[in-house]
Amino acid sequence: MNSEFTIAVHSLVLLAHLPDHMATSEEIAANVSTHSARIRKVMGFLRKAGYVSTKEGIGGGFILSCKPEDVTLGEIYRLTCQGTLKPNWCSGDASKPCVVSSKMDKLMGKVFCDAEKQMEQYFDRLTIGGMLDQLKHLDCSKESQQLHTETSS
Repeated sequence: MNSEFTIAVHSLVLLAHLPDHMATSEEIAANVSTHSARIRKVMGFLRKAGYVSTKEGIGGGFILSCKPEDVTLGEIYRLTCQGTLKPNWCSGDASKPCVVSSKMDKLMGKVFCDAEKQMEQYFDRLTIGGMLDQLKHLDCSKESQQLHTETSS
């Protein structure tokens, strides 16, 4: 997995949180805590896929062009990093006579492929809108916990 998935999800949730607001790559980068060039790269993927729209020049930036409740994390995973769960290197050597050494790469490839399918199924159940709702709930829980602590003192 790579950081582009996390950056994409974070950026989409931020834009969903700011409906009808054009956010610049610098604003998004400050919120994500990364460089604006990384944001522009990821937002380019999202724009090509139709998740965001852009406007150049003064007052420009990125804006959500989809319904947050219709976009799944599975879609974003497949767009940004599908197939990256399997490491580039695996142990073993297909030319060796030992069954373990000669077949471990294929076996681990299957394991990672199956794991990725399971992860994608999980991500398909999560939406950008649902992520925003969870964040708001976390914020409310924190505020009510802080309020409870202050009133108990």
